Formats: sequence, structure tokens, C-alpha cells
Amino acid sequence: MRVSVVGAGLGGLCLAQGLRGAGIEAAVYERDPAITARFQGYRLVLNPVGFEALRGCLPPRWYPLLDEIVDNAHVQPLILDSQLNQIGELGPAKSGIVVDRDVLRHLLLTGLTVHTGAALTGYDVLADGKVEARFAHGDPAVADLLVGADGVGSAVRAALSPLTTPTDTGVRFVIGRTPLTEQFAGLERAFGSKITGDGVSLLLGAMRFRTPPKEAAEQLAPEVTLPDVRDYVRWAMILPPNGSLGASTPQEAALSRMAGWHPDLQALIEQSDPDNSTLLSIRVVEPRERWAPGPVTLLGDAIHATSPTGGNGANTALRDADLLRRCLIEAAEGRQDLLGAVDDYERQMFAYGAEAVRHSLAALPAFVPNPT
Repeated sequence: MRVSVVGAGLGGLCLAQGLRGAGIEAAVYERDPAITARFQGYRLVLNPVGFEALRGCLPPRWYPLLDEIVDNAHVQPLILDSQLNQIGELGPAKSGIVVDRDVLRHLLLTGLTVHTGAALTGYDVLADGKVEARFAHGDPAVADLLVGADGVGSAVRAALSPLTTPTDTGVRFVIGRTPLTEQFAGLERAFGSKITGDGVSLLLGAMRFRTPPKEAAEQLAPEVTLPDVRDYVRWAMILPPNGSLGASTPQEAALSRMAGWHPDLQALIEQSDPDNSTLLSIRVVEPRERWAPGPVTLLGDAIHATSPTGGNGANTALRDADLLRRCLIEAAEGRQDLLGAVDDYERQMFAYGAEAVRHSLAALPAFVPNPT
């Protein structure tokens, strides 16, 4: 069996790793010109389902390395004012496993065949039931299954299910990261909480590594090369609905809305890494009607993109990867045919994927600021 995976995000790479471990050939096609062509994100929180799905797709020999590059998170999500005084609570205490997205992506890339500069232009289902994917550059790829793991703007979804399109929530946020110094460690109470004031909301989260990733890989899995990143604070400022930067840089946009805020909060933004700050919009994709059965399917944000306020986007993509891996192993071992395996995957994925989107949208209003 051969599988073509379109998209080198976490979900697609996790699937490819899981298939590789099962002896199923998998090639990844990524539209970016290089793996490091753009910044790949910040810390994310894995719940038990997401973390176990990830482990299920990784070689067991990497488990010790994985354990060293993550951290346990336990927070009491509060609502604080701009001087860090508590004025409410967001909900019950939350816990999970914290991991850096870019570090995890490099781990998942190890040993895989990844074709960069491969923007999908279309595909054809052949007479023998296989599928041929076409790209703007490079030769076509023929496989038994084509998996669209290419994000919110999925080219595979546009061809497979053209009526399934992203919805813009109107919410914009500025995001960045700042080295976790002793000064900013003093903001511990604010990590996982919402800081509100002047018509915006500021969300902070700490990324701490048990061992710096580069060092951990050198010690525990020399075949893996991980980025040389150290502990940091991820910050995200949610703007009023349909807000714009109103400034030339993300840092300036955030600071322009923080006059009179606690000096440590202002310093956190001032000392952030300018190369890793950006303005983002929140778009969602809701899985609706199933497409006709065939050798093409979707995974992750390509079919159920969630609002980050739900904390379940990456977890659901990893769950997809592990579920599809297990279904395809059944097909490869002759316990069912390929289309039956894909149908089993899609039936389950549609149900929990739709619920993940609903949950994330229900959580969004608590974080969106009220315009002043």
C-alpha cells in the first residue's frame, strides 16, 4: 500500500510516521518551498487523547525523548485586569501536556520523505481505483490513498468537497513569544488566564522544557535534530471583532493598546521576538455532508478547523492521524478492504470533528473582548 499525504503539518506528519512504523509507504507533499520557509507556531496543550494518539504514531524508541521535550501544565484560569488583579474566573482548573509546535514538527519530520514546493493542482481517480495527484511543480504521484492534511485552505478539500468552505469568525489576534526570564516567571499567576482591559484580551502561556530540545535529542536520539529553543512565554492579544493592527508591527499593535498596563506586561511585549510575531484570523471549517466514497480523504484542519480557544485543534488532528493509521493497518493486513477502512475512519472522524468545532466556537465568546 502507498499513501500520498498532502500537507506537512502536525496531523499529516503524524500519520506518515505511524504508517512508516507499520511498514506502509507514505510520502508527504508540502506546498511551501522549504520546511523552514515560515514560522510554524508556538506552544500547544495536548490532552490525554491527543498525547496518546501522538505516542501511538511514534517509534517507541523516541518515547524518552518526547517525555523530555514536554512539560506538565496545570493552571487555574482566572480573569485579571490590566494590573493583574483578579476580577473573575474563566472556569475550573485545567491540566495537560505542553509542547512546542515547531519542536514537535521537527521530531515528526525525522526519517520521512517530504517533497517541498509541491502545491497540489488537482487529482484523478484512475481506472484501477488508485489516485493520481498533480502538482504545480514535479511529477504526478500515484497512490492507493490521497490524504488532504493541508490545513484550512486545503486544495484537496476544494476538489473533494467544494461546498465545505472556511468561515471567518471575524476575530483577529496578535501573537508572539518572549524568552522566559526571571522577571517574566513572576507572571506565573497569569499563565493560562485572561487579562482584560482597553477593549482587548491578553492570554499568556509558559513553554518550559525539561531538557532543551536540541540537547535532549543529542543525548537520547542522535538521529533526530531538534531546534535550539529555550523556555519562553507565548502571548496572544485578541482584538475586538474585525479589528486590525493599526500599527506597522505586531508588537506596536499590542503596545498601543496597553497604555497604563502593568509594567511587566508591557516589558513582556517589548522584549518579544520580532521574527516570531504576527497577526492571525480565526477561521473554522465544519464537517457537514460526506463526500462520495473513494481513495481520497481529509484530516485535521482541512475538514474540522477549530478556534484555538477550544484547545482541541492539534489534539483532534493527532486523533485523526492515529485513527486513520489503525484503519489503514487493518486494510494492509487484509482484515478489510481499503474503502471500508477509509469509511470507518471518516464515519468516526466526522462525529468527533464536528463536536470539536462546536466546542471551540462555544468557548470563543469568553475570550473575545467587549469593545470599549
